[in-house]
Amino acid sequence: MAKIEQKQVIVNEIKEKLEKAASVVMVDARGLTVEQDTVLRKQLREAGVDYKVYKNTMVHFAIQGTQFEGLDEYLSGPSAFAFSYEEATAAAAVLNKVAKDVKALEFKAGVVEGVVYDAEGMKLVADIPSREVLLSKLLGSFKSPMSSFARVIDQIAKKDVVAE
Repeated sequence: MAKIEQKQVIVNEIKEKLEKAASVVMVDARGLTVEQDTVLRKQLREAGVDYKVYKNTMVHFAIQGTQFEGLDEYLSGPSAFAFSYEEATAAAAVLNKVAKDVKALEFKAGVVEGVVYDAEGMKLVADIPSREVLLSKLLGSFKSPMSSFARVIDQIAKKDVVAE
């Protein structure tokens, strides 16, 4: 197989991941020990995130004409890519959690639901709670007033029974 054909296979692989991805996070993982990298990959896998190191030129060709095209300006130096498919903030959250302990791991940029963020923006995105957490908080805020209302109605009903 010729070199161009081998590269095309890699570009197509990246394109397939991008088509399914809700977000992509770029990091510089230089300086991670094998143990740290293994822990990182395990946590990302458990969160349903694909994590892989690609050559910048391959990614450059794959992102052309996609919502991830904004990453092009950040394609310099070694880059690892985390693809989230279900939960848009999953990759950023896991990477941010690991980066707090492992100073060698640095955000470069990312795209979440079509919006390009720089390294600082990705740190902010990483702090957004997951969809499930946000939904449970919302439901919890609904539950409190409803249960208070139910107690008031119950007391009124009991008062009417006692008054008769």
